[in-house]
Amino acid sequence: MAGADGDDSLYPIAVLIDELRNEDVQLRLNSIKKLSTIALALGVERTRTELLPFLTDTIYDEDEVLLALAEQLGNFTMLVGGPEYVHCLLPPLESLATVEETVVRDKAVESLRKISQEHSPVDLEVHFEPLVKRLASGDWFTSRTSACGLFSVCYPRVSSTVKAEIRQHFRTLCSDDTPMVRRAAASKLGEFAKVLELEYVKSDIISLFTALASDEQDSVRLLAVEACVSIATLLPQEDLETLVMPTLRQAAEDKSWRVRYMVADKFSELQKAVGPEITKNDLVPAFQNLLKDCEAEVRAAAANKVKEFCENLPEDNREQIIMTHILPCVKELVSDTNQHVKSALASVIMGLSTILGKDNTIEHLLPLFLAQLKDECPEVRLNIISNLDCVNEVIGIRQLSQSLLPAIVELAEDAKWRVRLAIIEYMPLLAGQLGVEFFDEKLNTLCMAWLIDHVYAIREAATCNLMKLVEKFGAEWAQNTIVPKVLGMANDPNYLHRMTTLFCINALSKACGQEITTKQMLPVVLKMSNDQVANVRFNVAKSLQKIGPILDSNALQTEVKPVLEKLASDTDMDVKYFAQEAISGKLSYHWVLKP
Repeated sequence: MAGADGDDSLYPIAVLIDELRNEDVQLRLNSIKKLSTIALALGVERTRTELLPFLTDTIYDEDEVLLALAEQLGNFTMLVGGPEYVHCLLPPLESLATVEETVVRDKAVESLRKISQEHSPVDLEVHFEPLVKRLASGDWFTSRTSACGLFSVCYPRVSSTVKAEIRQHFRTLCSDDTPMVRRAAASKLGEFAKVLELEYVKSDIISLFTALASDEQDSVRLLAVEACVSIATLLPQEDLETLVMPTLRQAAEDKSWRVRYMVADKFSELQKAVGPEITKNDLVPAFQNLLKDCEAEVRAAAANKVKEFCENLPEDNREQIIMTHILPCVKELVSDTNQHVKSALASVIMGLSTILGKDNTIEHLLPLFLAQLKDECPEVRLNIISNLDCVNEVIGIRQLSQSLLPAIVELAEDAKWRVRLAIIEYMPLLAGQLGVEFFDEKLNTLCMAWLIDHVYAIREAATCNLMKLVEKFGAEWAQNTIVPKVLGMANDPNYLHRMTTLFCINALSKACGQEITTKQMLPVVLKMSNDQVANVRFNVAKSLQKIGPILDSNALQTEVKPVLEKLASDTDMDVKYFAQEAISGKLSYHWVLKP
């Protein structure tokens, strides 16, 4: 015990129990977090007979303390003597499952679900199932909502009589007077359906699903849509049309936009659950309506699913369905009034090119991509550019390059630095697709301009971008196009730009190799050791530390060492520190630098 828990074992149990009664919340929270230590010290029998009753009786506390307690109790099985005594944990967790604060109740239910697996079937019926019944018929809605999360974990392992009682309790909660309880029941309907026998899914669950899907509260109806996915996967194909589809059609046209939004959000899952035939006859028109919905949130959710929906259409008439039914709606969304809708569409529309093939892409999709590249909203342009690889596979990027360029330049100079940052991150990918000639001609200047951006994050990303470009295009390209420009910045009047030169050298040295680093980069770094600004000088020390392993031993001895020794006696503390770090052997090449 002492070995395992250090000082904790020396902590008297009485003091910890006093702490649980202390006025200071933080102290109480700390002692709850040490509960397992108390339990270990008490032993399993005293934990069952003293600690758990004490905890059950004193559950009146701040929510954060109760939350910690609910979490701890879920891992207490071995501390009360293993699975045969696990039912001793039920009383405190039952109390926690009825408190007012939702997060505490949810954590208590999570712990109850966890320990239910450790009950034997007999204990489940004797101890756990009565607890579920008590919660389900509690006076307060809090206990009834907690019960909803426990039915599915005990149902598979109890006798048929008890199963019938559980189904009855669930039915009652689905028509509870309190909307919060109906919400909780609707959110667990799919999960409960999965553990039921098929006959009861048809006889019980479908009627509950239909009732909840036409509840007066839209917050209940939208949760029924989520359950619809689980229910549809459980039923045989021939029953779907009569048992599920009428309710789903109704949900897709619900008067509340939240319910329609949920249908749009779950559309791909629903499509997989109901199969190709119903998709063709029912879901295609429903999807068209969602893409034309009067609420922007619904249109955006549906737009997000365009690619997935089209991918999952039956192959034999996929192209015809897309061209006739989906594409006309997509064309309208490209010029939607809401930027979130356009942005959602732009993030997936490129994926249609792989589904529709080269000719359709050039004729129908290309004009849409080009329109989106000119959109006034930066996110739309960015989403198109970030998904270019899909189009590149199908038609090659040249078709787009003339329109790409103005869009890239605009994004590169956007007033929002996060937009500039995002386009930098796509630059290596674009460079690979557009090829070195196009890049040198059109984009190289941009990449260099980012190095002197006024935002540090942009300069840092631009440095990283150069390294990736050198990895892509090779050291010779770097030597001819990048290195001279980077080294030219060493004479810039702005010390931040001079520092960027050092950062670039750090990033590029490995990709450029020993010869370029020694002959072209090293002299510039050494010259900068005389810079007037201390920040530049200590970054020289750091750069020499970084590029040291790439240099040959002769350069290290004759050129690097004297400069580092000079910096080690600099008047500035930081310069001294970093120079001494380099000399004192913190480097992978320290053996060369030591006298």
